[in-house]
Amino acid sequence: MLPASSSRRPAPFKASIDPAAPLVEAPRDAFLFEVAWEVCNQVGGIYQVLRSKTPLMVERWRERYAFIGPYIPEKAALEFEPGSAPGWLARAVDRAGADGVRVHVGRWLIPGRPLALLVEAPNTPEAVAEARARLAGDHHIQVGAGDVVLDKAIVFGVACMRLLAAIAAESAEIPLLVHFHEWQGGVAIPMVRRARLPFRVAFTTHATILGRYVASNEPGFYDRLATIDHEAAAAHYGVRAQHHLERACAHGAHVFTTVSPITGEECTHLLGKSPDVITPNGLNIARHNVGHDFQTFHADFKDRIHTFVTGHFFPSYTFDLDQTLYMFTSGRFEPRNKGFDLCLETMARLNTELKAARSTQTVVFFIVTARPTRSIDPVVLEKRGVLNELREVCQRVGEQVSDNLYRAAAGGLQPQLDELVDEYWMLRMRRTRVAFRSTALPPVTTHILEDAKHDPVLAMLTQLGLANRAEDRVKIIYHPEFIGPANPLWGVDYEQFVRGCHLGLFPSTYEPWGYTPLECMALGTPAISSDLAGFGRYVRELYPYPDAFGIQVLPRRGRSYEDAAADLTRRLVTFCQLSRRDRVSLRNEVEKHSWDFDWPRLGSAYHRAHALAFERPA
Repeated sequence: MLPASSSRRPAPFKASIDPAAPLVEAPRDAFLFEVAWEVCNQVGGIYQVLRSKTPLMVERWRERYAFIGPYIPEKAALEFEPGSAPGWLARAVDRAGADGVRVHVGRWLIPGRPLALLVEAPNTPEAVAEARARLAGDHHIQVGAGDVVLDKAIVFGVACMRLLAAIAAESAEIPLLVHFHEWQGGVAIPMVRRARLPFRVAFTTHATILGRYVASNEPGFYDRLATIDHEAAAAHYGVRAQHHLERACAHGAHVFTTVSPITGEECTHLLGKSPDVITPNGLNIARHNVGHDFQTFHADFKDRIHTFVTGHFFPSYTFDLDQTLYMFTSGRFEPRNKGFDLCLETMARLNTELKAARSTQTVVFFIVTARPTRSIDPVVLEKRGVLNELREVCQRVGEQVSDNLYRAAAGGLQPQLDELVDEYWMLRMRRTRVAFRSTALPPVTTHILEDAKHDPVLAMLTQLGLANRAEDRVKIIYHPEFIGPANPLWGVDYEQFVRGCHLGLFPSTYEPWGYTPLECMALGTPAISSDLAGFGRYVRELYPYPDAFGIQVLPRRGRSYEDAAADLTRRLVTFCQLSRRDRVSLRNEVEKHSWDFDWPRLGSAYHRAHALAFERPA
């Protein structure tokens, strides 16, 4: 564990700007640029933030709005349509080209189709050396060798600086605002401020890099946050340059924001600056809304999950699908941060509770994440193929029975069933049924992992004895690949999978925001978050009794793992006892309250941050 600087407990964070204060407008002729590494480049959650927020920003800024991101040819081929920029901006692009920075102009192919400027930043030894020297000489930030991601970020930052300098030279006194996201996108901030370019600068950190490292490796992160020596921690985890860049971004911006109050605490203690505004993450709820059909969609996609479960478990044994609940967790593979460990501990306890109560109910719990894999497990794939064959045979038999029965009935005959089906199809059905059966237990994972011996999820499943035995009331599916329609086991996308489930579990110990429970809400699926997740804390502060509409917030701060596991088990036992009618009612409430997280409601925080940037001294 890292050395402590004191024993103080962090005080509750409060933004320096009152969110209820009257909204002041930014200048009407201002032009807004948003800079991020994930523009036309999906890597993580920031892509979802930018993508879903864009229609709101386009509605407010119209053609006075553009993104700046990295030019990555294989990504641009899918997400970018070449085009043109307004006259003065086109001249700025030409000026940047003359300075050695090639910029691709076009439209990002997302809702709102915003203007995008994709910057080529060659990751050559010369470019990297120039960027390192600039950061060391001008800003006293030492960037060592050997980190490819860091090298890409700093050369992108230098290229952005040159593009922004060209924009400033050609802007004809248009008020300019540039909003940077994360340290990878914000490397240019100290350069812009040192050069005194006429930009108002906003910076949003969606999670501090140091906080993510410490929380992933040490328990009780928030309880000991105020005692962490940030310099010692950054050195310990090998992220000093990234940490210093992030601090420079926060201190160099006119307006500093983050996505949740709990991450505000993190910024105060690790970055040495409290955010001015909290900018919570919303969703474009209308995009997910299907009106009154969402209950029908749940039933339809639950049937698709039934098909997966039938192919996976029924070769070994069967259970009643009408008495089966589907629960899941998903996200980046950070077992402690995302609460995967607590979910599995709770599933083991729930299994014991349901067996002790002689329950006939089954819970299938999915862990959906991304891990290095060799392939789908051949046994799993084979049984799914045999199930598909069985479905086809049954359909052919059904068609033949229908046709022959119709002819016999019309002729006044009353034949036996075996007289209605050809011997070929009866034999083929018998052989297919035999091929479908298995004496082995259903595997807990769907794929062959690259390093199964050292996988912490598999190790914990073994430790807890969760092995998909016939007598177990809780079954486990570890799916180390994100679900998509191209996967032969599914044929559905992730959103459809979520619609078909009954409950999402996200009891994170470190989650600056957390889109997964919010996505559940938008899709009408109840979910459990935690008070250590930005979303969970926001829900707890917004609503006095969120459990009533299907979004529970599990207390984890200042609480032992054992207590959290016992509490979550109790909540899941209660959920298992709900009637079908109760679950329908809960889904109705979840869907209805999802509109509270629509960008038109939450986006006002971004508008406030942008207006504030113009109010502050240059």
